[in-house]
Amino acid sequence: MSALAVTDDLFFNRAGLDRSRVEGVVADALRGADDGELYLEYSQSESLGWDDGKLKAASFDTTQGFGLRAIADEATGFAHASSLSEDAIRRAAATVCAVQAGHAGTFAEPPAGTNRALYIPDNPLPLVPFEAKVKLLAEIDAYARAKDPRVRQVSCSISGEWQAVQIIRADGVRVADLRPLVRLNVSVVVAEGDRMETGGYGGGGRVTYEHYMQPETWRAFVDEALRSALVNLSSVPAPAGEMTVVLGNGWPGILLHEAIGHGLEGDFNRKKTSAFAGLMGQRIAAPGVTIVDDGTIENSRGSITVDDEGTPGQCTTLIEDGILVGYMQDRMNARLMGMRPTGNGRRQSFACHPMPRMTNTVMRPGAYEPEEIIKSVKKGLYAKNFGGGQVDITSGKFVFSANEAYLIEDGKLGPAVKGATLIGNGPDSLTRVSMIGNDTKLDPGVGTCGKDGQGVPVGVGQPTLRLDGLTVGGTAA
Repeated sequence: MSALAVTDDLFFNRAGLDRSRVEGVVADALRGADDGELYLEYSQSESLGWDDGKLKAASFDTTQGFGLRAIADEATGFAHASSLSEDAIRRAAATVCAVQAGHAGTFAEPPAGTNRALYIPDNPLPLVPFEAKVKLLAEIDAYARAKDPRVRQVSCSISGEWQAVQIIRADGVRVADLRPLVRLNVSVVVAEGDRMETGGYGGGGRVTYEHYMQPETWRAFVDEALRSALVNLSSVPAPAGEMTVVLGNGWPGILLHEAIGHGLEGDFNRKKTSAFAGLMGQRIAAPGVTIVDDGTIENSRGSITVDDEGTPGQCTTLIEDGILVGYMQDRMNARLMGMRPTGNGRRQSFACHPMPRMTNTVMRPGAYEPEEIIKSVKKGLYAKNFGGGQVDITSGKFVFSANEAYLIEDGKLGPAVKGATLIGNGPDSLTRVSMIGNDTKLDPGVGTCGKDGQGVPVGVGQPTLRLDGLTVGGTAA
């Protein structure tokens, strides 16, 4: 069945809504508005957590509801409810229509249609029995403990979600999407003497559980988590100061996501609160730096067949050879800035309004072998993996902690270091890129992006990078 047919069954047959009457309510509510939509959502989610050698938590949740939005110029009227009834939608309509009182707008053209599907529509939750999921977590625990006598604790979790949405516009255009999402995480604590360290690894995407149930997949997750923990067990305090930093490929792209990506979202630039506001067409990065936001990567955690306004997912070039050429846009900010929507209008749920958000933000590869980049550094830091960080969108200042990092000494990797943080400014750091690797990789599928209290799944990626003159905060005396 098509996504429209499945969502018609969910929202009109099972919920008892009359489609023609609902469409009439939407048309009346948005008369005179510049844009808007009724967003219908049904979702199921589950999570199983394993700790201390046993199943510690298991949850299952079903939610449904709608959000109705009217836009007049830059004013937004929004109402939502978890009750899928015509009365509730009519009450919402009475609220949102106030925003266009006295406003005679021309309703925006609908988004272009698409026949492309970037992921399967299947609901992953019922495809694997509960007992099989618990068995998987138990096998992960047993395998990790048998790998090394220094393993003291194993924590793992598996989670899944299925989201069905339908978007109804005042002009009668309807768009639907069915979105699976799964994730597997493994964390290992190791100890030697009086020292304990932790390592972790995880992955996921818009697929079913099947791939992550395969022994070769989950064992690789355990192996990587254990390797990371053992590296940390032998680490020494990180030095501090200004130095050359080499970033690993894949997940370290989270630095680009936070320090640069948010600053290229349309709303921050329209309001001129971004460090990149007003710089379109200007050089903001070193030559060779090309960054895209690509919502079209099949099965990726951050991909979307259509965004939460019905615009098809797209690949948008943000920076091309160091020049700022694009922003990520939802429909409202694109209209107000005289640009086109880019398929980045996203929301956490029916209870939230959409805004410009990243999907999969990736730096394109360069010409250098990763080994060449390491060899080019006489003294510096190789940050292979990152943990958390903080960014100020207005100034671009950031602080990121490295989960796994090594000293570079005379072009070779030295000892692992603990407690390294990278401190800098997003726009400035782009100009410090001096070598770009040929090994661009997407992260394994663990990213969740927060903005204005909303979280959405995202992906990041980059090649190995050399940045000159970054400030490193360390713990060495």
